[in-house]
Amino acid sequence: MAALTSVATTRRSARRVGRRRIKATPYFFVAPFILFFAAFSAYPVVFALQLSFTNWHGAGELKVIGLANYQYLLTSPDFWQSMLTSGALWLLVVPAQVLLALVIAVALRKARFRGLFSAALIAPFVTPLVAMAQVWIILFDKDFGAVNHGLTSLGIPAIGWLTTGVWAKVTVALLVLWRTTGYAVILLMAGLSSIPSDVYEAARIDGAGAWQQFWSITVPLVTRTLSFIVVIGTLTVFQLFAEPYVVTGGGPFNETRTAGLYLYKHITNSDLGLGAANSILLVLMVLALSVASIRLLRSREAA
Repeated sequence: MAALTSVATTRRSARRVGRRRIKATPYFFVAPFILFFAAFSAYPVVFALQLSFTNWHGAGELKVIGLANYQYLLTSPDFWQSMLTSGALWLLVVPAQVLLALVIAVALRKARFRGLFSAALIAPFVTPLVAMAQVWIILFDKDFGAVNHGLTSLGIPAIGWLTTGVWAKVTVALLVLWRTTGYAVILLMAGLSSIPSDVYEAARIDGAGAWQQFWSITVPLVTRTLSFIVVIGTLTVFQLFAEPYVVTGGGPFNETRTAGLYLYKHITNSDLGLGAANSILLVLMVLALSVASIRLLRSREAA
């Protein structure tokens, strides 16, 4: 009897150990991701936050200076000019990108050769940015560019696309639109494909026209995709570096010096504490703008 009891106890213990091993198995498989995330995402963010309260130039001891970096940035005209430049580019890029992508995606929803159009739309997104920026410089050159040549042939005076502040912003915004709108169209085409055709059939039976179907069915049902596009567009614009750096160099007169270019200035000056504070402020502002945009779109979805 005692032997049977011992065998039963041993079997129960073995089952418990087996269950523990089974429960630990999922954590074993996700452990590499957790380790990589901690090493290359979480730790750099924590270190940047710590660095933002110091005066450090890449070597030597970290000298804690409290909120001095934040105070300097929040009272710096250059910092606010870079933020205003990024804000202006956001107004030029993100609303136009959402509208264009939505219109193009709806137009291509039932079009023939969708694959061919999709490849053409995504091509600018995967083309090397520096090469595209060089082409942009040639196209928008004031004296020899194809754009001004077309304008003058129509009797319109040549525009200093790269030499005047307002038009330089427009030129950079057009480059960003050309490069990223195709990606937004692909996302929206995927979102539109998830809408059942029965919904549109029912709307047509009820007498809804094309505009009513678009505004009352299509837009509300792709609101989450639009929210994602707005967030990605906001991140893209406020991190904008390569486009203004190559096309305008931040000029003329710092009119296209974006938040990304201003942050780069701290890095080239080895002022890493100030650069870390700048990046933290940039993250907070992008987060606030993204949340506001999402709430605006979600209010439309709720309506």
